[in-house]
Formats: sequence, structure tokens, C-alpha cells
Amino acid sequence: MDNKLTLLTLIGLALIIVTVFAALVGAVAGLLARLGGADPDSSLLRAAAAFGGALTVLIAVLALVAGVLTG
Repeated sequence: MDNKLTLLTLIGLALIIVTVFAALVGAVAGLLARLGGADPDSSLLRAAAAFGGALTVLIAVLALVAGVLTG
């Protein structure tokens, strides 16, 4: 089996997992903000900020891991 294809497949799967995890972080942040008494607009902004922050950090970690693996 081709190592490049396997690595590309693993990176693609990791990217999907990272995106789903960031979406869950955003959803939980929005829910907690809403339960904390924030209005819906403020809750949505907090959820978007949490999603963006989590996605940024997770993509950076994924790039670091991919760089180490491709060495």
C-alpha cells in the first residue's frame, strides 16, 4: 500500500474529527451561555468564538503532527 495515500487518508480523517470536535465545543459553549442567562444573540456569538478558537488550536496541532509524521 502506498504510504502517501495512507498518510493523506489519516490526515483527512483527523481533519473531519477535529471539525466535529470543534463544533461540539461551540455547541456546548452556546448552550452553557444560554443556560447562564445570556440572550440568544450573545449565546450564538459565544458559540462561534468557541468554535473558532477550538478549530484554530486543533488545526495547529494537526499541522504539527502531520509535519512530524512526514518528517
